[in-house]
Amino acid sequence: MYNTLLTHLENGILTITINRPEKLNALNKEVFNDLDGVMDEVYTHKEIKTVIITGAGTKAFVAGADITEFAGLNKEEAKKLAKRGQDVFFKIENSPKPVVAAVNGFALGGGCELAMACHFRICSDNAKFGQPEVNLGLIPGYGGTQRLTQLVGKGKSMELQMTAQLMDAAEALQWKLVNHVTTQEQLLTKTTEVLQTIQTKAPIAISKIIECINIAVVSDSAYTNGTTGYDKEVECFGECFTTSDMKEGTSAFVEKRKPQFKGE
Repeated sequence: MYNTLLTHLENGILTITINRPEKLNALNKEVFNDLDGVMDEVYTHKEIKTVIITGAGTKAFVAGADITEFAGLNKEEAKKLAKRGQDVFFKIENSPKPVVAAVNGFALGGGCELAMACHFRICSDNAKFGQPEVNLGLIPGYGGTQRLTQLVGKGKSMELQMTAQLMDAAEALQWKLVNHVTTQEQLLTKTTEVLQTIQTKAPIAISKIIECINIAVVSDSAYTNGTTGYDKEVECFGECFTTSDMKEGTSAFVEKRKPQFKGE
């Protein structure tokens, strides 16, 4: 169905593999089109509960953007390219279902930006992260200046992007860019285990957590209606009380049994 992606759905977990190993899974227009399309599936298909995004092969998650597509672009075309990438990554970031990056090697440039657009990241011990665009006379264009700063702080983000230095798995864990580091052989197993745990929780509440936390990491000026993260939390907290899952969860707690959530 997709020219640049492999997809596999099992036990509610959709694994999306960017499949351009000969190009170290570099992002091009076709990859963005395919990611856009597969995220539409994630949003609409009830059988998909959670998502893993990873890369084909053992060398790279995504080694960057396909630089061959940059040749000859003028200013307006370049802005359009960046906006397209940002829009697709916003669709990932704002997914009501958890999307986790399983980073299995290089995550550079657009690859690092893709990983950061996911709700959190688990990586193998050979992973390397970086925004080396300055080496090309460029800056990140798919959200990297913003998300890296949100995740590791202003000073470290400035250093990494100005020097183009790469961050290995241990340093990424230290700076909280990733949640867990494991071996390449155990990467998908570990990621699956985390998502299996999440899938035992109330799906509507999970989507509300995503919504509220996404507001927490951006400035209030991004919300023209003046809604703050605290306002959104109050709203979402109240909305949870209208769900059958909330009634099931509280009943199960009182009755000392495991809840059976239905996402209703």
